[in-house]
Order: sequence, then C-alpha cells, then structure tokens
Amino acid sequence: VQLVESGGGLVQTGGSLRLSCTASEDRIDEYAIGWFRQAPGKARDGVSCITVGSDRSSYEDFVKGRFTISRDNVKKMVYLQMNSLKPEDTAVYYCNTDPPLKRYWGQGTQVTVSS
Repeated sequence: VQLVESGGGLVQTGGSLRLSCTASEDRIDEYAIGWFRQAPGKARDGVSCITVGSDRSSYEDFVKGRFTISRDNVKKMVYLQMNSLKPEDTAVYYCNTDPPLKRYWGQGTQVTVSS
C-alpha cells in the first residue's frame, strides 16, 4: 500500500501550489499524516504534520507562515497549501504517516520553483 501524492508542478517564485495526498486502499483517516520533501542531493526532511482530528499541526521553521496543512477525513485526503514559494522549496514532496512508515512511501510529486 502506498500513499499517492499529486499537485506538484513548475511555478515562479512567489507562486502557490496545493498538494494532495490520498491512499488507494488504506485508512489514511486513522493516522497522523506528515508531508516530507527531498531536494536533489539532500536527505528527506519533514515539512509539516497534522493529527487525526486536525486539532494540532506543526511546521518546520523554513515553511512557517507560508504553508498550511489540512485534511478531510471524509474524503480521506490530506493537503498542503504552499504559498510564497521560493526556489529553495524545490524538491520532491511526499506524504506519509507521522512518524513515517516504510511501506507508505510513494513516488512523491515534484515541485519546482523558478527564480
């Protein structure tokens, strides 16, 4: 079972994208979910996470005030709204449980921010 990410693309500096995460078979609504990213030549880092009931969310300092995580447990979707994008946000973005489980890593979605 994998989680499936979508919504990436190429945007200019200052632009916005909304990433989506869903699971084809599993109950995504039963897990805290995190967004992670991996830039070329770098390790995969956590970006943001949200609890099952959406009562708590957290963000890494480098995205605070620009990114917003949300979820819709009825639709079994988790979103990452990304605003004021910077070239350093360029990476492959992944969703996974929080903490991440190996079996849930998907292909990710590429986000490229041009300067």
